[in-house]
Amino acid sequence: MIALSAVIITKNEEDNIERCLQSLDWVDEIVVVDSGSTDRTAEICRERGCRLIESAWLGFGKTKQLAVLQATHDWVLSIDADEQVTDALRDQIIKNLSESPSVTGYRIQRRSYYLGKLIRFSGWNKDYPLRLFNKQFGNFNDHQVHEYVDLQGNTSVIDSHLLHYPYKSIALHVQKLNRYAQLGAAEAYKKGQRSTPLHAILSAKFKFIKMYLLKAGILDGYAGLVLAVNSAYGVYLKYIQLWQKEK
Repeated sequence: MIALSAVIITKNEEDNIERCLQSLDWVDEIVVVDSGSTDRTAEICRERGCRLIESAWLGFGKTKQLAVLQATHDWVLSIDADEQVTDALRDQIIKNLSESPSVTGYRIQRRSYYLGKLIRFSGWNKDYPLRLFNKQFGNFNDHQVHEYVDLQGNTSVIDSHLLHYPYKSIALHVQKLNRYAQLGAAEAYKKGQRSTPLHAILSAKFKFIKMYLLKAGILDGYAGLVLAVNSAYGVYLKYIQLWQKEK
């Protein structure tokens, strides 16, 4: 198999990182860029033999860029601390990288859980982030939030699952929503975007309708309802904070 580096960015992820690292015990190296964890995250990573790099927080895009650049090998698997590689995904990656791939990257099907329930609809069922790629052909962009890989060349799809456990509780979800809203508002403001309170309300309303009705979140039960409401609230926070920046 072509040598593979796994890269992770962390800050206070002691509740997630052990599960993530256990699912990566087959890769050639694990690079962790930690931005000031005050819990046991760094200690756990060291115990697991990771190469730990300390860095100030640069935003999601640039921090992930740094992690990729620190990887020893060309092929990189970028994974978040709250994600887990399944055995089937591991086997498929090994198979693909053993066959001298003709593509420069792979999109991987991600299945996410919310409030302990697998979300089968709500738009989360069509989640194929580009996570496995040859860094000679690209890297993450500079986005503060909602970053993604800019990659030259063709990509393929791996249908084996990457599992995602993004929010341990509603309180943590709301906390992250506010953080993402602040980053998103700042980035939108730099791009010249503007908002009003009415725009914030209508955008949130559309987000709820899209997730709960158009994307069939209603079929995810109460978890789908709570997810749609909280996601709409996050959109409202972003655009109302964007409006506030104008003031």
